[in-house]
Amino acid sequence: MDKKIKNVVILPAGYGRNAVGRYPVVYLLHGYNNRYDSWLRKTKPELPQTASAFGVIVVCPDGESSWYWDSPVNPRSRYETYVGTELVAYVDAHYRTLPDRRGRAITGYSMGGHGALWLAFRHPDVFGACGSMSGGVDIRPFPNNWKISEQLGPYAENRAVWDEHTVLSQLYRVVPFTDANREVASTKARPVDYGLQPGQLAIVIDCGTEDYFFEVNRQLHEQMLYYHISHDYIVRPGQHTHDYWRSAVEYHLFFFRRFFDTQQNRSGEPI
Repeated sequence: MDKKIKNVVILPAGYGRNAVGRYPVVYLLHGYNNRYDSWLRKTKPELPQTASAFGVIVVCPDGESSWYWDSPVNPRSRYETYVGTELVAYVDAHYRTLPDRRGRAITGYSMGGHGALWLAFRHPDVFGACGSMSGGVDIRPFPNNWKISEQLGPYAENRAVWDEHTVLSQLYRVVPFTDANREVASTKARPVDYGLQPGQLAIVIDCGTEDYFFEVNRQLHEQMLYYHISHDYIVRPGQHTHDYWRSAVEYHLFFFRRFFDTQQNRSGEPI
């Protein structure tokens, strides 16, 4: 995009004292009309202590109002490439990370929840776990909101583009391998394990019942159930607010820490 982009990088306590240890990374994406430091300024001022408690590096990029796509109509807006490729490479090169999908997770709130699932679904070789807090996981019911049309073109003239750029249209990318590779070997039904498999995304979705994105999140959950996509789905009373996300991110970090530990147990390598 030929411009400088600011990011916040939070290192856990002890990072400077441990000269050899490597840490998993959680990428936190902000919502519409916010910026790279919104997580610290508005949502979770105690994020450094939280990162230390979970033993992770936290990276908060600036996504402007991009919805974290590579815009098909604006070549100067390529935030999928920036966050999903360039930023990850930079962080791995400059910090002691575990440079592997087993040590990377991504989540965010609102526009950032959409972006986190969009990036992870399309780049499962980069991210091993992902989440969404109050995410705009289906943009089509909101054709006149949040400058989406500046990224995709007006909805009425570009319905196919909007269909292609909503998270719900990307579920085919994360269908379990058991479904994709299953063969009928006999007339007798064979049991299928729909639990998380090696190489499959660990997914957590969180939304408050009074949130205007609640219905699209419920639909995403139902579609994922239909396709047997393993995921955690959290529903609590709450609105589309920083207070809600301040609590929700704790659930996500616990989910990601459990994922990192599971990967360590499978590989025998420290994460």
